Amino acid sequence: MAHQTTDNTVEQTGHNEHTLFAQPVFNVGNFHVTNSLLTSWLAVFLIIIIALAIKLKLKKVPGVFQAMIEKIVVGAFDMMDLVTNDRKKSEQVFPIIFSIFIFILINNWLGLVPGIGSITYNGVAMFRGGTADMNTTLALGIFSVLGANVFGVIVAGAWNYFNKFINLKALIEIPKKIIKEPAIVLINPINFFVGLIEIVAEIAKVASLSLRLFGNVFAGEVLVISITAMAAYLVPLPFMFLELIVGVIQALIFAILSLVYFTIASMEHESH
Repeated sequence: MAHQTTDNTVEQTGHNEHTLFAQPVFNVGNFHVTNSLLTSWLAVFLIIIIALAIKLKLKKVPGVFQAMIEKIVVGAFDMMDLVTNDRKKSEQVFPIIFSIFIFILINNWLGLVPGIGSITYNGVAMFRGGTADMNTTLALGIFSVLGANVFGVIVAGAWNYFNKFINLKALIEIPKKIIKEPAIVLINPINFFVGLIEIVAEIAKVASLSLRLFGNVFAGEVLVISITAMAAYLVPLPFMFLELIVGVIQALIFAILSLVYFTIASMEHESH
């Protein structure tokens, strides 16, 4: 898959072909290290550096840098409260949701850094936007949806949450209530099959999250590369600025949708 290419666009003036699939830069045994994976590692490295810088500059009397970071964190909490409607829930999921947002944002922006695609190794570009690779966005989607379900199990309990998908409770209740509520013979089997549909819905969430992010980021990179190939100076700047904004929006959408899934999972406990 990594070796397949598309005819979407070809970078000119010595640049590499921008492919639909990530290209392997080198191998570690049988493991292919692709250019999108290297960019993701670079993003993680930058996040660690930023986190350490913030930690080292923490003071009781905040300076400009610390005040800016605190304002961002407070704003993030306020936005999350609009979804969860509960500060305690926001605090529980904040580390995961905010980490997802920062990781996606940095990956989105790294793919737009001028000249990053010109760094090659063995004739292959060493870096490309991590979120412009379907493998990365699919992994993020799976992580988000699985994380929401694990959170649901922690909050609601394994048995209650299991019955959200395979509603054995509905079947067990039939012989107990059939005399007082004859209609339960029809209603509870329907509830059981509705639970099975929920399994399909979880798979659809993964596809929706991953495809939306991949499609928007990849299309943006192709647009910037195409414009740069036609006019290398000044003309691409408005498009790059636009893609910077799109990078923020796409990271925010992914994070908010993940937060919604976490919130819905925690509401299973309240419904029970």
